[in-house]
Amino acid sequence: MGAGHAHKLYRHGHSPVHALPPHCKLAAVFCFVLVVVATPREAVWAFGLYALLLAAVAGAARVPAGFLLRRMLIEVPFVAFAVLMPFVVPGDEVHVLGVPLSVPGLWGAWNVLAKGTLGVAASVLLASTTELRSLLLGLQRLRLPPLLVQIASFMIRYGDVITDEMRRMSVARRSRGFEARGPRHWGVLAKTAGALFIRSYERGERVHLAMVSRGYTGTMPVIDEVTASRAQWRYAAALPVSALAVCLLGWTL
Repeated sequence: MGAGHAHKLYRHGHSPVHALPPHCKLAAVFCFVLVVVATPREAVWAFGLYALLLAAVAGAARVPAGFLLRRMLIEVPFVAFAVLMPFVVPGDEVHVLGVPLSVPGLWGAWNVLAKGTLGVAASVLLASTTELRSLLLGLQRLRLPPLLVQIASFMIRYGDVITDEMRRMSVARRSRGFEARGPRHWGVLAKTAGALFIRSYERGERVHLAMVSRGYTGTMPVIDEVTASRAQWRYAAALPVSALAVCLLGWTL
């Protein structure tokens, strides 16, 4: 079970965060995100402290801020959704530079932006310090259903294969003088998508037959058994435990 090679999100390093077992990091990030979501949106200062905690983790992992910020651009659609909320959510209004904005919409936008950004940042840090193959082993160690782990493994392994197949089809179209320049070419692109689906399905059948012929019975063998010491669990728990203390302060103050 493996991804075959390191993913673009992964940044090779030898920091203490890189050395942690994958299931420890998965559990820590999951608990951290739960704590962030449970924090009241009115506790603005708490989200600043969460950001400092993630910055400390990034510093310990030696992940540059630029590397982290570039990979957080995946959040842009959520930012666009949050920007629209003050204009469409009904409720009391406040005028900012002469523009009427909904107060509940502003709070909702802040809630989405703050919690979404922290969740994305934590996930990017996890991916930056853990190889995909190790993440799958960590999920298996956390007793995630084996079928889901296998699906994720195949998706990661063959995602690049399908992407490369799509690239070759694009090169073949261009070599024949085809350029998609308007709606009249959408039919060709739709046929290309259908051909890609058929090729992917056929490739999946061939891979499955090859696996069955080599003794596959529905479960993947565990090549490496990952374990964690108590010290490693305590080190990983520092992030969610610190976040939990901030969250409790946010509810009490």
